Amino acid sequence: MEDHVNKIRIFLLTYIQNYDLKNDEDIFAGGFVNSLFAMQLVLFLEGEFAIKIERQDLKLDNFRTVNSLAQLLERKMA
Repeated sequence: MEDHVNKIRIFLLTYIQNYDLKNDEDIFAGGFVNSLFAMQLVLFLEGEFAIKIERQDLKLDNFRTVNSLAQLLERKMA
């Protein structure tokens, strides 16, 4: 899971610069993610990890933090 966390962080930090993002920090509440960027995030996850994000996966709690994104990946890849 640590590898997933690192890849997600690298992707996010290319867009969120000059900020020390914590793995459990809410990226939506922090204003780092808007609807357009959320779609970019979905496309990144699908492409980078060869998974399919289904409609039932599109819950805010799955995308709220780096840790929740990594947990989603673990479930999808199991």
